[in-house]
Amino acid sequence: MTAASVATLTPTPLLPRIARRVLPGFGLTLGLTLVYLSLVVLIPLSAVFIKAGSLPWGELWNIVSAPRVVASYQLTFGASLLAAAINTVFGFMLAWSLVRYNFPGKRLVDALVDLPFALPTAVAGIALAALYSGNGWIGSLLAPLGLKVAFTPLGVLVALVFIGVPFVVRTVQPVLEELEIELEEAAASLGAQRGQVFRRVLLPLLLPALMTGFALAFARAVGEYGSVIFIAGNIPMVSEITPLIIITKLEQYDFQGATAVAGVMLIFSFAMLLVINLLQAWSAKRTGRGR
Repeated sequence: MTAASVATLTPTPLLPRIARRVLPGFGLTLGLTLVYLSLVVLIPLSAVFIKAGSLPWGELWNIVSAPRVVASYQLTFGASLLAAAINTVFGFMLAWSLVRYNFPGKRLVDALVDLPFALPTAVAGIALAALYSGNGWIGSLLAPLGLKVAFTPLGVLVALVFIGVPFVVRTVQPVLEELEIELEEAAASLGAQRGQVFRRVLLPLLLPALMTGFALAFARAVGEYGSVIFIAGNIPMVSEITPLIIITKLEQYDFQGATAVAGVMLIFSFAMLLVINLLQAWSAKRTGRGR
């Protein structure tokens, strides 16, 4: 055998493969992420607590526990929780209809779901106030029944429901599209009723998405301002939301008072979102064990 043939039969050593990454390495990517997160989120939120912490404890407590401020806490967080719960139920029903059924105008309804995303909040507030006022299209129908919506806490709830619907629908809709109908058919073939199929087959799979939609709707409702002030009436101790109190203090150049109230809102919001995220993680873990 000649040397040329031996060289031909000798396997060529494999060259090391170079991994091609679209983004930079982990170190640089993580560094840029932390810088961006610090500039956009961490530093502004830290400034709120630092500014509020410069107040004496007694003065700080008097500001955040004033009756007018406490009443605004109750309305803001109570209405936000109730609006998020309503949106979770009816948002799921709307997402179910869009995924499982075909009907005339389906694409139009699907597009209208995103309207609160695109509509300026001030425009939404003015439109809702015009509709639900005493001489509005809907308000005039409710007035004979003794129901007053505009310029009451009920108007705040209506505005928060309006701006929170897309968060639930757009969170649950992709999950519904991925669910296999065969699971429901198999459960039905084994004798399960509709309620049992929903509770034991669908709900465990949908619960993480429902909790996520609830958390997003709640977070948006807590900080909503533009669409609420036009329909709320802004009556102290009745229909005044906490963001309006913060804006009022800023207009009066009471920066420390505004940051003190904002700090309380941040603490309550973080606590509620933490609980919701823990429930979501527990639900996802429980669903994984069930599989």
